Amino acid sequence: MQAPLIRKLEAELEELNHELRITLPAELKRAADYGDLSENAEYDAAKERKRMVESRISILQKRISEILSININAIPTDRVGLGSTVTLEDLDSGDEVIYHFVFSEEVDPEKGKISLASPIGKGMVGRSVGDEITVTTPKGVRKFEVVELVTYHDKKEAGTL
Repeated sequence: MQAPLIRKLEAELEELNHELRITLPAELKRAADYGDLSENAEYDAAKERKRMVESRISILQKRISEILSININAIPTDRVGLGSTVTLEDLDSGDEVIYHFVFSEEVDPEKGKISLASPIGKGMVGRSVGDEITVTTPKGVRKFEVVELVTYHDKKEAGTL
């Protein structure tokens, strides 16, 4: 569950570290060679980019650490949690919808990938098959029933992760 996301974040971190160590120092030197730094737009832009890269590196390092520290054993085996796939019945329309609960970096609502921090995710945390929930979404109040639940642990046992 964590590996592809960690690889993606580490790849971005590697690119940013390269930019910070190699590309930006060269840009700063080139801009400084133009002379007066007080009125040097190229130098100011490079310094600003350096600050943004340093900030993003810090955020990525923290996020990688957070993800790696998740205790997989603490994810519920019988209720909705991170990694769950949930089939819901919309109690107003009768339609079924499937949601996969993923890390915030992996969210893709068009593919049914949402985070537990989303309105539906917040309403689903800790729910089991048969539970009814009412959630307020951008499209208004919606009522659902949990008709099927496949947890992270179920997927791991089935080898479908």
